[in-house]
Amino acid sequence: MTIAFSPRIDEADRLKSQRVSARGAISAHFRDGRTRLANLAQEGAAKIRMPRADADPLEAILINTAGGLTGGDRLGWTAEAGTDASMVVTTQASEKVYRASSGHAEVAVRLSVGESGRIAWLPQETIMFDRAAFSRRLDVDLADGATALIAEATVFGRSAMGETVERGMFRDRWRVSRAGRLIHAEDFAVGPDVRSALSGRAALGESAAMATVLVVGVDAESWLDRVREIIGDDGGASAWSVGGTGKLLARLHDGNGYGLRKRLVPLLGLLNGRAGLPKCWSL
Repeated sequence: MTIAFSPRIDEADRLKSQRVSARGAISAHFRDGRTRLANLAQEGAAKIRMPRADADPLEAILINTAGGLTGGDRLGWTAEAGTDASMVVTTQASEKVYRASSGHAEVAVRLSVGESGRIAWLPQETIMFDRAAFSRRLDVDLADGATALIAEATVFGRSAMGETVERGMFRDRWRVSRAGRLIHAEDFAVGPDVRSALSGRAALGESAAMATVLVVGVDAESWLDRVREIIGDDGGASAWSVGGTGKLLARLHDGNGYGLRKRLVPLLGLLNGRAGLPKCWSL
């Protein structure tokens, strides 16, 4: 299985600006009755660790050793689960995006799953600081019969620390395809007046934390009632079929990251089946 990175940022420019340019990639295949590591690549501040290489599904923990992101930083992750393989991908901790003096931080994620394979993309929250500028891109390619659980949570300022996000920029782009056909697309953008934009009734209102959870698979619709029970009134969920593919989409929000996590943890634990929630997640 071949893993290709995007073109390298010029070395002279990287050293001059002292910005992060990091990439990590992992692939797994199913062999001898269980999922096994096939390839692993890591560069710069992007590190990947596996607490149990013999576990099935294979669990990969992504680590940004730079300790956060700011304007001009680039971080890329690639995860591939082959035919019949099962993989859970998470992060060691919440990703922090700090104030940008110029430019924007960028995280690009590419996930692919072979026939009858499964992937769960479960990073911990992204925390936005005031005047941060951040762009996140997620591209998912699923083969026929593949399933996916995808979650992203974002917190605009840590209320327990007295932090608020007044101004900044946040862009979030998702594209999910099955057998080459686009089955889910969304773009979210806010800024530069973040607080004003998010406080509207059509946005987060008084909330400062939000999460989107997507399930793609033949039995996705069967989870709907239980998902709605966990989410409660601060969010919602819907399920439908797209070209014969089941899809469940849930969104939830809360006044702070802790309140959001109290519902997100059981929700992801439910949807991730026997694999449960990665151990590095905690309340």
